[in-house]
Parts: sequence; C-alpha cells; structure tokens
Amino acid sequence: MLIIELKRTNNQPWQLGAILGTGVLTVALSLTALCLGRYELSIIDVVKILLSAFWDLQQTWTDAMADVVFQVRLPRVFAALLVGAGLAISGTTYQGIFKNPLVSPDLLGVSSGACVGAALAILNGLDAGGIQICALLGGLLAVAITTTIPKLLRNSSNLILVLAGIIVAGFMSSALGLLKYVADPETQLPEIVFWQMGSLATTSMGDVMMIVPAMLISMALLIAVRWRINILSLGDEEAGSLGINIRVIRGLAIVCSTVTTACAVCISGTVGWIGLVVPHLCRMLIGPDNTRVIPLSIFVGASFMLVVDTVARTVTSGEIPLSILTGFIGAPLYGWLLFKQRMKIK
Repeated sequence: MLIIELKRTNNQPWQLGAILGTGVLTVALSLTALCLGRYELSIIDVVKILLSAFWDLQQTWTDAMADVVFQVRLPRVFAALLVGAGLAISGTTYQGIFKNPLVSPDLLGVSSGACVGAALAILNGLDAGGIQICALLGGLLAVAITTTIPKLLRNSSNLILVLAGIIVAGFMSSALGLLKYVADPETQLPEIVFWQMGSLATTSMGDVMMIVPAMLISMALLIAVRWRINILSLGDEEAGSLGINIRVIRGLAIVCSTVTTACAVCISGTVGWIGLVVPHLCRMLIGPDNTRVIPLSIFVGASFMLVVDTVARTVTSGEIPLSILTGFIGAPLYGWLLFKQRMKIK
C-alpha cells in the first residue's frame, strides 16, 4: 500500500513546484543576507558586485563594498547554506532509515565526538582550520566506535545501533566535560563553549572549501539512493523481498549522512533542531515520499539556517550562538508540527 501511495504522490506536479519554489526562496534569502548587516547594501549593488566576478562591468560601487560582499558575507552565507542543507538531509535520511520521527543527525554520536575533537584542538592552540580538521576526525571516530559495538555484540539491529550511539555520545559528553574542566577559564573555556553552541563568526571561504568536496559527494549519494530509502522504510523483510541489498544501502546511507553531519558540525559547531524539525516540515508539505522530501529538505534546511544566521549577526551588536536561536525557533515549531499531526499519532 505504501508503494502505491508513493507512486501516486510522484505524479503530483505541485510537489515539484514546491521544490522549485523553495529553491527560488533560498536564492532570494541568500541575496537578502548579503545585503543585511552593520554595513547595509542595496540589492542592486550586491547583484552587480557578484556579477563583476564573471563579467567586466562598469564599477558603481566602492572597493569596501566589494570586500564586505566577497570577504565577509559571501563565505558566511555559503557556509550557512551548506550547514543547513547538510543537517536537514542527514536528519531526513536517518528518520527514513530508522523509521523513527525523533531521530536527529547526531544519533550516532557524531556531534559529541566533533565537540571533543574541537576542544582538543583549542586546548592545543590550533587555528580555525586545525579545529575543523580535529572536529571532523572526532566525529568520524565517534561513529566508527558506534558502528563497531554492534559488530562486537554480533547484533546488527537498528535498536542496538541506536543504543550504541547513546553510549558513545554519553562517553564523549563526559570527555568534553573533562576537557572544559582543565581548560583555561579566561581564554580556552569561552572558545570551547561558544564553539559548542554553534557559530559562523570566524568562517572563511578557505575553511569552507576544505569541507565542500566530501560534503557534496555525500549529499549527492544520498540523493541518488533516496528511492531505496523508501523501500528500507517498509522493513527489512519487505525490502529484502524486493531485491534490495539491505546492508549495503543502509550502510551507504548511514556513512554518507554521518560524513555530511560531521562536515556541517566542523564548519559551524553544534547546531540543534534543524535535522529534527525540517524533515517533519517537509513531510507535512509534500507527503512521506523520500524521493521528494530529501530534495525539498535541502532547500528548506538551507533557508532555515540562513535566516537563523542572519538574525544571529544582525539583531544585536554581538554574535548570538546559533543553537540558542534554533532552539527558540525549532522547539515551538516542532510543537506546532506535533499539534498539526496530533490526529495521526496513536
């Protein structure tokens, strides 16, 4: 019945329109974010400055305006788009694979591991690039430990994998607490706490470009196997009877989602709620079909993160940590989504 329903939803053109519409919205929000800040720019000037990178246009803007766009805001907007899209597609994939609407991208301990890696880098005085690399390695190490536990127990069920993730996340949280305890309270501890709460304040294009290849490849693979995630959501027996190699597809999806999440975390730090709320919002808009939900979640997640980061850097004279804003926005939004779907919850 679910396969019939998914085929039926594929024939609804308004779903493609919703995906294209959110894509256009993402572009519009990106241009708006480039305009907003302490040094406000007009949309016309921003468009001309961006086009000047490709064509020789008559300069009607100052060099300072170009520096603001290319050196300050464009790297941050690009990073916000990547982080939001990565967390959203990872959350959508995890929820589809594990058939659990409460699953988030840090399910396997990747966020906790990344925090430990970043804290170690900060304690050793590494620069922003070194912190990102250590965060990525820490996240991948945590997931490697999580996926090893079921093998040691000789039980590869989803439940054991989730429980292993909880164990590793708890251990990493304790390790992070120890690192915060020994950190210098004047210099290192504030940096660890601020990174743990999420921020794009120190993002540079060079740091982002180091992460882009792995992140884009992982996201592209998730898009390529999105219809198989529909089949995995039917259950192992049904998926196996349809000729799907369950272990390979599930493993590929988990690895790609984990790499995407780890890359996002090492760019922005820990940012909550996006990978949990956005998939629900997308499914409410266009239904449960992952062939549509996964592409839509990319644009919705990117737009959500872009709005949050723009508010974080413009609403006050300082920087508001991203997790604070995503919590204030995501928690009520998630509650509203649950209220809208209360009749479906049994």
